[in-house]
Amino acid sequence: DFYEDLERDNSRDWWLAHRDRYDTAVRAPMAALAAALEPEFGTAKLFRPHRNLRFSADKTPYKTHQGLVVATATRMGWYVQVSADGLMTSAGWYASSPDQLARYRRALDDEAPAEALETILDDLRAQEYAVGGGRLKTRPRGVPPEHPFLELLRHRTLTVRREYGEPEWLPTPEVLDRVAADWRAYQPLIEWLAEHVEVPAGTSAAQ
Repeated sequence: DFYEDLERDNSRDWWLAHRDRYDTAVRAPMAALAAALEPEFGTAKLFRPHRNLRFSADKTPYKTHQGLVVATATRMGWYVQVSADGLMTSAGWYASSPDQLARYRRALDDEAPAEALETILDDLRAQEYAVGGGRLKTRPRGVPPEHPFLELLRHRTLTVRREYGEPEWLPTPEVLDRVAADWRAYQPLIEWLAEHVEVPAGTSAAQ
């Protein structure tokens, strides 16, 4: 409800008039969720409500969602957010560096890790998770059109997620069980990415 109202009036005056509502109905429950997830998944970061306007044509000052992330590696991790659309959980590789992208593509030139990733994503789809991420419209330069893992190679980032909307359990402690169950389901993808995409400290993709 808070974010539905914010979308109608995303202004500083509205925000200041409803800041207490944000603190008690959005920020505090998300902080409690982060604390409850921490023993199993690690320390979470809650994102600030203010948008970065420096390079954006959209000058509305406030984000229309509240997210938290647990980083598992550089540009990778578990994520959950609440917005006017309700609850969403996600995980994966959400932004790429050239080194990471090079490692990802090299992994898919090897049949074993490529098939392992394909199996992980098929299993997640079977559980009704959505596979997403940034993708090329065509194939990467130098990749033949008959490459057996071409669809995976189009990815520049790779994520999975589930949209819940506004279920009855959203404002109850059951939300912890739901988020934790999703994050556990995402674990095989997180592990694959850590092995094949994350660039170890002090190395580069050329090594």
